[in-house]
Amino acid sequence: MAHLDDDNTKVWELAEKIGFCMLTTQSGLDLRARPMSAYSERDENAFYFLTDVASHKDEEIARHPNVCLAFADSKGQKYVSISGTADIQNDRENIRDLWATPAKAWWDSPEDPSIRILKVTPSSAEYWDSPGTIISYVKMAAAAVSSARPDMGDNAKVEM
Repeated sequence: MAHLDDDNTKVWELAEKIGFCMLTTQSGLDLRARPMSAYSERDENAFYFLTDVASHKDEEIARHPNVCLAFADSKGQKYVSISGTADIQNDRENIRDLWATPAKAWWDSPEDPSIRILKVTPSSAEYWDSPGTIISYVKMAAAAVSSARPDMGDNAKVEM
């Protein structure tokens, strides 16, 4: 059980450190991804996003609540993919609590009536945590010469 707890903690730590993700929703038969600033609440097992009531993602989530959050730190070679269920909320107090600098690019204040909260409750995740780009290239080159598989760091699938 300790290893599962460690993997779960690793997912949250990587997502929190990276901060921005690509939110993927289903639009008809197509999948659509867009960058979003994530607010992690590990104690609530939830990720929160501020969104606009007029955005298409609200309609997409109403029809297809299953989403994917893809966090990527390509320089550090750290990645997290989180699957979960999303819903849209109009909790004005929580909107004020989540208000931060990224939101100021879209709205003048947390009192804007068009702001909504997108809450994602994760069900599963997978992470990849390698030692970094340069070390990874060195390990791949060494493995190519020796015909051995390189140790590219940690990878785990996690139930959340």
